[in-house]
Amino acid sequence: MRPFRGTLRWFCLMPLLLPLPAIAEPVHIPGPQGHFEAEMIAVKGAEHAVVIIPGSGPTDRDGNSASMGLFSDSYKMIAEDLSRLGVASLRIDKRGFFGSASALSDPNDVTIKAYAEDARRWVDKASGLAPCVWLAGHSEGGLVALVAAQAAPESLCGLILLAAPGRPIGQLMREQFESNPANAPLLPEIEAVVTDLEAGRTRDPASLTPILRPLFSTGLQRYMIDLFSYDPAIAAKDWHGPVLIVQGEADIQVRPEDADLLQEALPQARRFDLPGGTHMLKADVEGQPFVTYTDRTLPLHDDLVPGIVRFLEEFSKP
Repeated sequence: MRPFRGTLRWFCLMPLLLPLPAIAEPVHIPGPQGHFEAEMIAVKGAEHAVVIIPGSGPTDRDGNSASMGLFSDSYKMIAEDLSRLGVASLRIDKRGFFGSASALSDPNDVTIKAYAEDARRWVDKASGLAPCVWLAGHSEGGLVALVAAQAAPESLCGLILLAAPGRPIGQLMREQFESNPANAPLLPEIEAVVTDLEAGRTRDPASLTPILRPLFSTGLQRYMIDLFSYDPAIAAKDWHGPVLIVQGEADIQVRPEDADLLQEALPQARRFDLPGGTHMLKADVEGQPFVTYTDRTLPLHDDLVPGIVRFLEEFSKP
């Protein structure tokens, strides 16, 4: 009986020797009407904290959007994997959406400038997690990070641009529609609408082909006029600090050309290409170009988080 009891005591002690899993908890800062919300993962002794800014539309802090059929969990996975490697994080819900819904009554009544100001305030919040804070913007969130850096908070160490556009979004929108042959009958109308929005002119949604009306609603048109006015490569030239440009080689939304333009505008930037990486920062599944958007069980690209952490470890706040 003694050997058995000794073995039992040993196994009871084993959990005390294993690292505790990171605990995510919601945190808040005041918004214009209600509060903004983010999910925080604190890491004891962390030198770096990353603020993750979602991409376009109603995409939540985890990287999902039921209304767009997006179920990736990419941002959640990034935050959790970072924590295992000693990096803290805040992944945010944008004003007017999800946990930040109370901050704004109309989620389309926003501008890139307002999103950038929100990002700066989250950097200030994250400065309590680590001395060196990084803005990690995915897709459209990369543009937000670049604009936020134009008036950088003191604790901002640098930027991580994840599948971020290097061209005005109107150009990307045209290209994305053109890439799908099924859109061919709609292309002349889409071209006309995007051209009007780039010029600051709205369209009556009722005048559009029914299938296009949800995409170009009155509220979304207001936002697109502001969004289309930005050139990420021009915004990038105002930031002279550290930058990591992450580009998936199998990304069907943001192309390597965009990373090239960002790198040209940010000569100090480090380029990090993901072989076979998709827009959702996962490995492409042959013959299933959209599965990384819809299958949250698929893991992140193996190179992604280790590559980010290696980059962060090169920098520390004095």
